[in-house]
Amino acid sequence: MKKILVPIDFSKPSEYAAKMAAKIAKKTNATVYLIHLIELPSGVVDMTSSSQFSIPESMLYLRKTREKVLEFKKSFFSDEIIVEYFIKLNNPFEGIKKYADKIDADLIIMGSKGHSEFEEIMIGSNTEKIVRSSKRPVIVVKKDNKKNKLKDLVFASNFKKENKEVFRKFLNFANAFNSKILLLKINTPSRFESTFNAKQKIKNFIEEFNVPKYSINIYSDLSVEKGILNFSKEKKADLIALSTHGRSGISHLFTGSVTKSLSKKALKPMFTVRV
Repeated sequence: MKKILVPIDFSKPSEYAAKMAAKIAKKTNATVYLIHLIELPSGVVDMTSSSQFSIPESMLYLRKTREKVLEFKKSFFSDEIIVEYFIKLNNPFEGIKKYADKIDADLIIMGSKGHSEFEEIMIGSNTEKIVRSSKRPVIVVKKDNKKNKLKDLVFASNFKKENKEVFRKFLNFANAFNSKILLLKINTPSRFESTFNAKQKIKNFIEEFNVPKYSINIYSDLSVEKGILNFSKEKKADLIALSTHGRSGISHLFTGSVTKSLSKKALKPMFTVRV
């Protein structure tokens, strides 16, 4: 892991994302790229085009923004971490995707505020769009975890063949921190599988991988969503990993609604990889 992209808007969630990025960068010697995106209202002339850039108000705004970015960098990253920063005039969703491709980011870390339907629509939609469309691993952070431990990581899956590449990327991340992986299969009344069969499926799934530290867990609950949340809470897990699907948000794991809903309710960091 060499390049971590962190979109920032100076909000509390972007501070949480920065703290997570600092933790990972320090461990992996990765370079952090902070990007602040300015979305101009419709009809406003681009401040970088021709003579418009010389408008005093525009120059002052950009200078103040740069000062805020530098202060943000100083607040959350030590001198031993290499941090680059960029201020771009672009739609946040398109800008994040474009710049992730430009620097060939290994990981995107984003903060998210969306705890309610309204907040998800008004604030969390860009994060949701990135998770849904990004071909790169994305970590979504919703709360301030001062320690940012990455000791016990949950990988919740149906353990089908199409999720093996997702697991491979997640395993690379987990191995960097010598983390224990809690392999999790949820049983529900409508989607029941015997413990023996479920365990065998998981063993077959991971047999081609070198997984140093792991446990196999079959957990029963009324729904997949509740099962993942309750299991992670019981185990005091530090992060939840899920696979995603481009057509229906954070959803490829089981159904279109389960993991999207989970992303709103889970306060633990979520590691997502698109299938």
